[in-house]
Amino acid sequence: MSYGGPPDLGEGTQPRSGPAGVPDGGFARGSKLFGGRRAVLVSTTSTVIFVVVVGLVLYLAPGFKAFQKEFLNWHAMKQSFLGDPRHAEPAIWREFLVNVKIFLIAEPLILTLALVIAVIRQIPGPVFLPFRLVAIVYTDFFRGVPTLLVIFMLGFGFPSLGIPGLSNQSPVVYGTVALVLSYSAYVAEVYRAGIESVHPSQIAAARSLGLSRWQSLRFVVIPQAVRRVVPPLLNDFISLQKDTALVSVLGAIEVVRASGIYSSYQFNFSSYTVASILFILLTIPMARFTDRLLAKQRATREAGGVR
Repeated sequence: MSYGGPPDLGEGTQPRSGPAGVPDGGFARGSKLFGGRRAVLVSTTSTVIFVVVVGLVLYLAPGFKAFQKEFLNWHAMKQSFLGDPRHAEPAIWREFLVNVKIFLIAEPLILTLALVIAVIRQIPGPVFLPFRLVAIVYTDFFRGVPTLLVIFMLGFGFPSLGIPGLSNQSPVVYGTVALVLSYSAYVAEVYRAGIESVHPSQIAAARSLGLSRWQSLRFVVIPQAVRRVVPPLLNDFISLQKDTALVSVLGAIEVVRASGIYSSYQFNFSSYTVASILFILLTIPMARFTDRLLAKQRATREAGGVR
């Protein structure tokens, strides 16, 4: 029963007022806005404090001057980056292109070979048992042997065999092949996990539409599996970018070998700092792209959507 006051229309029929007559929606938005600014301010302040503290610890260390001279010498960094032909010192930036070339060649080969291995392991039937066993042995072997040892075996083993066309290749070729063999085993397992994550009902639906087992795998299972494993694949390729430096153990002139040549002539390690910066500049964009894909997939799962 009402006594002259406004009728109670129930919750949700009109906006409830916050402090000073401000509707709750506006007040919440304002709180969120100020809360967001406060969070940015706190995170920025904490980051600056952390960087300053770390910088002070390094600067106040007893051996900082010697460290700066050996690893952060601006003149040495500039000279090693540009190179000096008069002293047979290669330019680090130019030799870094060799690492990029190895990565660009190895990546598509790894994707193709790993997908073939993963598909072979999924083919049923006793006829394909030998192929499945070969794929399993290949995966177990190259996942168990360190990549560096694979590079040694190919780089020093094949030249000693004396096989025409195979024993007279350059160290870059042997190093690239070793990286392909080693990383294909890891990527094949990533593919296989993606294939097995596809629900069996997808295959059943494809078969009910008249598709063969191979067509179901090609047009239904593999596209979904590849889309799901893109972020893990990108993480593997970030590691591949760094592991291209292992080719230097075969004597190939790339960025790490070029840094060592400069260091041996000038007795300064700032060239390794330059090489590290080049690798960071190459890997960070892909790392951030991977984080973005992971966040997008997580948001899609939380929303319950399927893309």
